[in-house]
Amino acid sequence: MPLSEGWGTGLAVERKEKLKEPEEYRVILLNDDYTTMEFVVAVIVSVFRKSVKEADRIMMDVHRKGRGAVGSYPWDIASTKAEQVHSMARNHEYPLRCIVEKA
Repeated sequence: MPLSEGWGTGLAVERKEKLKEPEEYRVILLNDDYTTMEFVVAVIVSVFRKSVKEADRIMMDVHRKGRGAVGSYPWDIASTKAEQVHSMARNHEYPLRCIVEKA
């Protein structure tokens, strides 16, 4: 019985798989009428590891525009950070909310 092409030749077939970067998701803080600006800055510094200067800028976006992008991350990290924000807000009795949206 004849061997098919490639069988028994001892040659390895090289496969090139393209690894793609994970999709990015933006974490967006939403404005409300009760959460203090100071608390929003503290959350941004604590959860997102931003400098106080950068946190102030983001907080002002939230205040003026109603929302402010805090960062872009793979889904698992973005959703974890959103849960950390909600947990901190609950613990301090603030209604601060954030959403995660595809970047």
